[in-house]
Amino acid sequence: MEAGAWAVVAAAVALYMAWFWRMSRGLSGPRVWPLAGSLPGLVQHAEDMHEWIAANLRRAGGTYQTCIFAVPGVARRGGLVTVTCDPRNLEHVLKARFDNYPKGPFWHGVFRDLLGDGIFNSDGETWVAQRKTAALEFTTRTLRTAMSRWVSRSIHARLLPILGDADADVVVVDLQDLLLRLTFDNICGLAFGKDPETLARGLPENAFASAFDRATEATLNRFIFPECVWRFKKWLGLGMETTLARSVQHVDRYLSAVIGARKLELTGGKQNDASATPHDDLLSRFMRKGTYSDESLQHVALNFILAGRDTSSVALSWFFWLVSTHPDVERKVVRELCAVLAASRGVEDPALWLAAPFDFDELDRLVYLKAALSETLRLYPSVPEDSKHVVADDVLPDGTFVPAGSSVTYSIYSAGRMKTVWGEDCLEFRPERWLSADGTRFEPHDSYRFVAFNAGPRICLGKDLAYLQMKNIAGSVLLRHRLAVAPGHRVEQKMSLTLFMKHGLRMEVRPRDLGAVIDELRGAGGYDAAARATAASA
Repeated sequence: MEAGAWAVVAAAVALYMAWFWRMSRGLSGPRVWPLAGSLPGLVQHAEDMHEWIAANLRRAGGTYQTCIFAVPGVARRGGLVTVTCDPRNLEHVLKARFDNYPKGPFWHGVFRDLLGDGIFNSDGETWVAQRKTAALEFTTRTLRTAMSRWVSRSIHARLLPILGDADADVVVVDLQDLLLRLTFDNICGLAFGKDPETLARGLPENAFASAFDRATEATLNRFIFPECVWRFKKWLGLGMETTLARSVQHVDRYLSAVIGARKLELTGGKQNDASATPHDDLLSRFMRKGTYSDESLQHVALNFILAGRDTSSVALSWFFWLVSTHPDVERKVVRELCAVLAASRGVEDPALWLAAPFDFDELDRLVYLKAALSETLRLYPSVPEDSKHVVADDVLPDGTFVPAGSSVTYSIYSAGRMKTVWGEDCLEFRPERWLSADGTRFEPHDSYRFVAFNAGPRICLGKDLAYLQMKNIAGSVLLRHRLAVAPGHRVEQKMSLTLFMKHGLRMEVRPRDLGAVIDELRGAGGYDAAARATAASA
């Protein structure tokens, strides 16, 4: 190479390094490298991403900025990421300046093949229209009743018999897998009135469930690669993009058949099964509006399945693990269950308690159980990180400037682990932080400190239904069984959009002896006092 060419290269390198020094000096997050930006750190911490982000946020005081690609013209826009867990910033992004922080084109592009323009993958008027319809339906008691019916049936006809078999045969179960199957059956029933029966004895494969799982996994795989790479692979039909296309086709065929049959039922063109309870599912409710195409109805169903399946099952997996490793919390949960049932059913015979599912009133009285579930979600939120696109230049309440075209990631996982927000014991599992001083009332925290159900206009519509389902499942299991992590099993986080356990949750199942709990409640008038306390908490 001639001397002139070397001089040009040297000048270009010098100019780049001068630009890089100025750019990186304004960043407050983990180390940013020339050209590669923060990618080396992301790769290095791929297996402990959420803890790494939380540690960076603690050092930075709740907010930091980093650059994914340190390239001029890209770094300050598409490559810049602002990461925060500051409650003031969360309220600003999720509520005060909601319109300036949509999901954005990147997120929409990743999920479009699977979710289309459904409620969880849309912005603007498309989202507003679906949100209004869904909000009206989620406030009806009919939907709550439908959810309770599906959940109670799955628990008592499927989950409990499987756990009973494991107890009798002294075998280990993967509780995370069982819970995923249970919540999948429930949400399919609630979303479009069909039960895939994935939790039946023998844990059979279901073609629709398998296709949905493959489609979800292939969609999440797009987050690993730059957009240009996965779009190129989609164009050529390579790798996971082929899996995604085939799986989506299978899901579409299944839902098309469901929608066609439901249209006949709703118009009286087909005789309904008199033993069934049809037409109280979300799909039928949206169809009655008469404003949605068949494709839109498919996306409605898929969006609710994706949102309602993994979130509750993952939260319950972490809950059962935490309770099994905190015997004092477990004792308090079981004690409350016994007190509520005795006060409600007027008997002290455990056999009669176990004969019928919980009713709404009994579930509402389980305030300590709700506190324990909320504490689980604070420490292990089902969706640990979420991201928003910045439409126009803005300044966050803590003074951080965010330019248009960049993104804001809010770390839900970190938000529950900040001493400045939750105190010195923020890493401890302590359900009492959710209770009134006398322990009889559940006291929710500000939704911008506790973001497990999102906040602002996009706050989870199914929050109350989620608590209803989780309390029903948790209470039904803990009344009958003691669970312990199988020897040698490692509980680790899986790095995914949803906080799965990497190796599942292998648990030993043992019978629960309620006699000792009843004797404790009876002693020194404690039984009557506990019953009165649970009645007062309703």
